[in-house]
Amino acid sequence: MKILSAKFIKGLVEDDEILFDGIPQIAFLGRSNVGKSSVINNIVQRKDLAFSSPTPGLTKIVNAFLVNNSFYLMDVPGYGFAKGSKEHRGHMAEIIDWYALHPNIDQKKIVLIIDAKVGITDSDRDMLRKLEDANKNVVVVANKIDKLKKNELKKQIEDIEDSVHPYPVIPYSATEKIGVSELIKQIL
Repeated sequence: MKILSAKFIKGLVEDDEILFDGIPQIAFLGRSNVGKSSVINNIVQRKDLAFSSPTPGLTKIVNAFLVNNSFYLMDVPGYGFAKGSKEHRGHMAEIIDWYALHPNIDQKKIVLIIDAKVGITDSDRDMLRKLEDANKNVVVVANKIDKLKKNELKKQIEDIEDSVHPYPVIPYSATEKIGVSELIKQIL
């Protein structure tokens, strides 16, 4: 698929007309600093559409990007560690759950991004269970495979696959652009 256009539409923290306008939504979820923005930028073949930062918890709203005037890529705040007060982290969790688990928002696909080097965490398991309970269509991306040695990679991917079965797992590197075409096939 050729990306002809990709633009930021708006940031969301509550129900909005674009969530119900019939245009398919692909949501990107994961822990803080797992590489959600980098994966989005890979898909649209731009370095600057979704803002990525080394600071955990920088995304505080659900950012909607319209691609080819035909689908949205939704950059959801990261769960798990984020800078800020306990109250702030609680507010971030509410925004994530509001969007990802909303019974009236029908995401075409939810891309759950996991750090391949770290492996699946308790917070990843909790999120996957919530998505499963909400009957969401999930694909798992094992990002940052470039940080693993070749002899570690196979075992880490197998461990992730075992942990998230029956969901498909795509080994991915935003840095080396590995897995991009496979992910595009899965989400579109």
